[in-house]
This record gives sequence, structure tokens and C-alpha cells, in this order.
Amino acid sequence: MAFEELLNEVGGLGKFQIIQMVFILPPVMIAACHILLENFTAAIPGHRCWVPILDNDTVSDNDTGIFSPDVLLRIIIPLDSNLKPEKCHRFLLPQWQLLQLNGTFPNMTDLDTEPCVDGWVYDRSSFSSTIVTEWDLVCDYQSQKPVVQSLFMAGMLVGGLIYGHLSDRFGRKLILRWCLLQLAISGTCAAFAPTFLIYCSLRFWSGCSAVVIITNNWMLIVEWTRSQSKAMVITLITCAISIGQIMLGGLAFVFRDWHTLQLVVSIPFFVFFFSSRWLVESARWLIITNKPDEGLKELKKVAHRNGIKNAEAALNMEICKHNTLFWHLYQSTALWEQYFPVPEMQTLRVTLASVGISCVAASITSYSVHCNELIPTLLRAKALGLDVMASRCGSALAPLLMTLVVYLPTLPWIIYGVCPIIASLVVPFQPETRNLPLLDTIQDVENNKKFSREANEKDFYIKVTKF
Repeated sequence: MAFEELLNEVGGLGKFQIIQMVFILPPVMIAACHILLENFTAAIPGHRCWVPILDNDTVSDNDTGIFSPDVLLRIIIPLDSNLKPEKCHRFLLPQWQLLQLNGTFPNMTDLDTEPCVDGWVYDRSSFSSTIVTEWDLVCDYQSQKPVVQSLFMAGMLVGGLIYGHLSDRFGRKLILRWCLLQLAISGTCAAFAPTFLIYCSLRFWSGCSAVVIITNNWMLIVEWTRSQSKAMVITLITCAISIGQIMLGGLAFVFRDWHTLQLVVSIPFFVFFFSSRWLVESARWLIITNKPDEGLKELKKVAHRNGIKNAEAALNMEICKHNTLFWHLYQSTALWEQYFPVPEMQTLRVTLASVGISCVAASITSYSVHCNELIPTLLRAKALGLDVMASRCGSALAPLLMTLVVYLPTLPWIIYGVCPIIASLVVPFQPETRNLPLLDTIQDVENNKKFSREANEKDFYIKVTKF
């Protein structure tokens, strides 16, 4: 009897699966917030040099005479090419002669200036505090700001690779619980980081765990869902990721201080950690990794929660023990054989961009469904880890591709368009997986090649690998 039939015996989409998703979707949504968190916690507000005559609280109104702040600003801060106050320099000495000019602007390059040696004054109308204002990541230090997001993405890459292997070795639930606790601790500590270096380190560790929270939750529900419902379940999970990213914008609107926002998206993981004890380990993984006793126990638990009576007759130990022969197949390697827009045509550009991003979102969802159905249980976590690693490499390369605009403004977009076209050429050679059970072993993958792309569910139950 294939695992798909065992799953049907205990309920392929019932009360248990719904409760499992209730526990799974919230941490997925909040973990998605961490991916884009620096868009708000590292926002760069308007700023200018700090100057004593304007910003020193000990200077009284009598010391500045009858001059207004705007007048004082004009003689102390030079104007940039857009006739806005310069963000990174100030006049070495007050330029009183500028007060005599009416509507004309002299050549600022002839006047002596200096960097903001005393710090900066920030516009706090949008954000009361960000990591940029916390550690003055502007002007000569502005290049340090992208380091945070890069380290978070690097953490996702490393975490996906390492924890993906550990998930296949020690189980989805154990590694998931560890990562929930890791993100709770690292995210909360990041809100109180005393230095920028410590903050970067904590965000790296947050990235390591955030990716696993998404992928392991993903597997825990997919591997408990019948074939006919997998596409719907995966779509719900990808929607949860999108909802989390949307929710982040609302949270950032309410919580304008970066410390508070960091805590708001981190502390819930302590709750998720304690509630994860009620999650059920993948029986599919337990059986395939030669743990039939534990797998049978989980199957009976699910049957009870789904209200399935008399299921134990089908869930006998002999059925599970047949899966021990799959262990030696683990060593097989057969699986691995197989920018800124110009004003012209603005409406058209926005429309095409919206259509393009919609197609990207749809293709990611379709790819996620197909990927999970092509990879066997024995290697699924590793494969998803490699998938995440590849996506993080793409995230790192994306900003570099944009530098090609100096050679040809449309070159990055040509590359972005041509690559999916080339990738689409190999899609027809992939086997059809619609309404077919998840593969468990490499032997299943090899046998699956024999199936017709038009194979229906009835044919499949005859040909599927026996447990």
C-alpha cells in the first residue's frame, strides 16, 4: 500500500490538516516580514550636517539675533545641484554674503566646505528612529547600510543549506522548533544591539532561521496533504508569505521606531515556539527513514483527530515495515541525473511592470508546486535548501546586473526576460505530477518516468511503488 493510500485512510484533508495550517501560516507570515524588514528599519530619512548655531540647545535666541532658522541654514549649509541643502557638507565658516543675494545662486565650489564632523540632524517626520539614525549610516558611511540586508540573505543561504540537511537527517519538526527559538532570540536581541556589528551578526542568524521556518512549515503541511489538495495548500502558503509582506507595511506605519518594529516581528516567535509542540512530525519522513513505529503512531494520531474510526486495521506494522527496503536507496545519485524609469510612457511602463510581477508571482507558485512534487521525501529538505541557496545567489546578483545600464540601459531587462524564456524550454521535458502522490524515494522517481503525462489517478494507484 502506497503512503498516499495510508494518508487517505487517516484523512487526506480533514480537521487535522486545517489545524496544522492554523499553526503553520502565522509563523510563515511573520517570517516573511523579516525578509523585507530593512526596507523600514534601515530607511534613510532626510538629513543635513549638525551645526552649533542652529542645533545646539545651549545657544539662545539672543545669540542668533533676528535671523530665522531658514536664513541661518542658508549661510551655513551649501546647496546641492537640485538647490536643496547639502546632506554631507557644511560651510567651513558662515557665508554672510549669501544674505545679499536675491534669487541668484553663486558657484558653491568656490566656497570652502567641510564634512559633517559633528554629526547629522535627521528628519523624523516619517520615522522617529531607524538603524541609519542610530549609527549615522549616511554620507561616507552609507555603503554600510546594504551590508545588513546582504548578511540576512547570506544567512538564508547558509541556513537553507545546513538546516535543510539537518531536517532530512533529524526531522522537520525538531529543526523547525529550533529555528523558531533561534529567530525569537536573535530578532529580539537585535532590537537592543549596542553596536552596528552586533546588529549585523544577529540579522545573519535571523536569516539562517527565517528561511527554515518557511520551508519546514511548508513540508509539514504538504507531506500530510493528499495529492488533489497539494496545489491549493501550497498556494495558501505562498499567499501567506505575500500577506506577511503586506502586513509589514502596515506595522511600519504604526510603529515608527525601529526598535519597536523589530520587537513586534520577533517576540511572536516565542509564542510560535511553544505552540509548535502540537505540530505533528511528517509520517512520510518517519517511514522513509526507517522509523515505522513512530510513523504508525503519528498516522493513528492523525486518524483520531480527523475522526476516522477503525483505521488501525489498515495502519498495521507490516505495511510500514516494508519501507525499510528504501533505506539503501538513500545512497543513490540517480535523482541528480535527471532603473529608474524615464517619464515617457509612464502609464505603459507601470502597466507592463505590474503584469510582469504578476506573472513572476504566478510562476513562483507553480514552480513551488511542481518542485515539491518532483523531489522525493528523502531529499526534499536538502533540495529546498539548495533551491533557497540558488534564489539567494540570484538576489545577490540582481543589484550587480543593474550596473550594466552604463553599457546599455535595457541590457538588465533583456537578461531578465531572456532567462525565463530559456528556462521555459526545458519545462515540456518535466513529468506531469498533477493529482499524483508525493514521491518518497529515488526509486519512485525512476519508476515515475514510466508514467504517461496523461496518467489519471486511477492508473497511478496501480503503478505506484508499494510500501
